[in-house]
Amino acid sequence: MASQIQERIGLIQEALREEQLEGWLMYNFRGSNVFATRILDLPPHIMQTRRYFFFIPANGSPKKLVHTIEQYNLDMLPGEKTVYLSWQSLERGLKTILAGVRKVAMEYSPRNAIPYVSSVDGGTLELVRNVGVDVVSSANLVQRFEACWDDEQANDNAETARHLRAIVDATFGFIRQRILSADRVNEYDVQQFMLSEFSRRGLKSEEAPNCSVNANSANPHYEPTRELNSPLNRGDFVLIDLWAKKDKPRSVYADITWTGYIGEAVPAEYTRVFDVVKGGRDAALAFVQRSYASGAEIYGYQVDDAARRFIEENGYGEFFVHRTGHSIGEEIHGNGANMDNLETRDERKVIPRTSFSIEPGVYLPRRFGIRSEIDVYISKSREVIVTGLPMQEAVVPILR
Repeated sequence: MASQIQERIGLIQEALREEQLEGWLMYNFRGSNVFATRILDLPPHIMQTRRYFFFIPANGSPKKLVHTIEQYNLDMLPGEKTVYLSWQSLERGLKTILAGVRKVAMEYSPRNAIPYVSSVDGGTLELVRNVGVDVVSSANLVQRFEACWDDEQANDNAETARHLRAIVDATFGFIRQRILSADRVNEYDVQQFMLSEFSRRGLKSEEAPNCSVNANSANPHYEPTRELNSPLNRGDFVLIDLWAKKDKPRSVYADITWTGYIGEAVPAEYTRVFDVVKGGRDAALAFVQRSYASGAEIYGYQVDDAARRFIEENGYGEFFVHRTGHSIGEEIHGNGANMDNLETRDERKVIPRTSFSIEPGVYLPRRFGIRSEIDVYISKSREVIVTGLPMQEAVVPILR
């Protein structure tokens, strides 16, 4: 345990030097900073009812500031300990552990631009700044220690993506069989079929996958339930969105979306919109591929720009109402860079050993919505890998 923590702190210090930061100040109060808890690998049983600070300098030994009645909470971590009791001694202790430091990273985002990592409250930021220390965002540090995969996770993800891609075909086959045999089938039935395939293949998910038919597909976050669902019939448009990971510790998600038409020939309107969505998807992927091939650094917002520009140029920009993609990890929405310059301006770097979705969509209210979702993994050797191949190239005619 001690050697693992020392190794983790060594890696953090290496990252701090690369980012040209003097240190990382982790603050927690009543479990408010999940990143500090996970990155420092704190035991789940410790009480966190009082404020603590843990400072990791770019060079040298860490320093702790803990309250008297919880002064042993960080004893599993290396470094000198300062104990405070009153609010006055808290401020003095903060000055002590930050002596000589001019700038630190904290779980903060200027103007809350990246709310996913902004867990330090404004008053605490004032407290740190009042001791003469500037604060910058730890967003890029967090993703290095929260979003990067090891080889086992990458291999598990590739296998999971292959399963999901097979389940897509099986699901369209299930719909086809039910329609041709004149058996009733609804969105919930399709969802439950996908869940049964998850179980059969050793996969699990935080939430059930989605099947949306016709106008329901125009709601990006629609999900059917046993009580609330729509039937599937000939001539219907169908969107399926499925995400899962292996049923084992530390596994990571795969997440894909496909669309189909319950008929033998896909109507021109669906094809026209799909081609625009596919064009946005491919423009974003091509931007990532070109950038990594040239050795350029890229940021999440730039990937969103590439997809959104194509869709806007083709007349559907107002109907693309969400970000282009999200980070993927042990949680379906991970803690790395999102492909986003709409809901937020994500200026985090897109770094090796992380994964993200590219999933532009066009949603025509009360009619239908089309989304095409792929997953991208950037390997440690900087290879841009699309998992779960082949990608969708046209709306699937389910009854052909």
